[in-house]
Amino acid sequence: MKLIALAAAAAALLPAAQAAAQTPVSSAERGRFALGAQVGTPGAGLQAQFAVNDYLVLRGGYDALQWDRDDTYDGIDYEADIDFKSPGAFVDLHPFKNPFFVSAGAYFGTRKVDLNATPTEPVNIGGLVFTPEQVGTLTGRIDLESTAPFVGLGFDNTFTHDGRWGLRLLAGAAFGDAPQVDLNASGGTLSDQPAFQDRLAEEEREIQADADDYKVLPVVQIGLNYRF
Repeated sequence: MKLIALAAAAAALLPAAQAAAQTPVSSAERGRFALGAQVGTPGAGLQAQFAVNDYLVLRGGYDALQWDRDDTYDGIDYEADIDFKSPGAFVDLHPFKNPFFVSAGAYFGTRKVDLNATPTEPVNIGGLVFTPEQVGTLTGRIDLESTAPFVGLGFDNTFTHDGRWGLRLLAGAAFGDAPQVDLNASGGTLSDQPAFQDRLAEEEREIQADADDYKVLPVVQIGLNYRF
C-alpha cells in the first residue's frame, strides 16, 4: 500500500515538476552582470554589461586601435599612424526576449591619423609640381569627431540562456561630422614661402574633400562574455 501511495504522489507531482522545468528563467535569476572582450573595426577592447530586465541591457566598453600603414593621399605616399581610443556607452534592446537586439549609443574619445611623407621624387602639391628639396617633409593629421552616435543590430545570448558564457555579434554604423585635416611642410627650400603655402593649403583642401566621405564609419564586432 505504501508503494502504491508513493507512486500516486509521484504521478501527481510530475506535471508540476515538468512545468517548473519549462518555466523560462529571467535574467535576474541567471545573473545581471557580465564582462567580456571584443574585436572588430573599432579595434580590440573590453566591455561590461548590466541586464536591467529581460528586454533591456546597458553596456559600456573601451576599444583601442593602433595601426601603422602606408597610405596614398592625392598621389603622395604617406606613412599613416592610426590611433583610435574609443570608450562607448550603449543601450541594447531585446524586443523578443531572445538573443536578437537593437543597439543605440555613442563612441567618445580621441581618434586620429598622423601622416608623414618625405618625397624622393617630384610631387604634385595643389596643382603644381615641386622637387623633394623644395618640399622637405610633409606632416599632417586627420582628426575624427570626438563623439560619434551609433546604431546597430546584433546577436547576444549572454542573458538569454543558462550558460555562463555568451557570444555577441554586432553590426552597425557610427555617425559624425567630416574628419578635420591639417597639413604642414618643413625643411624644404620653399616650405615657408607664401606661394608654396598657398599650394599646400590647396592640397589640404583636396585631402579634406576625400575625408568628407568618411562621415559614416561601419562597425562590425565579435565578442565573448562571461556572466556572473
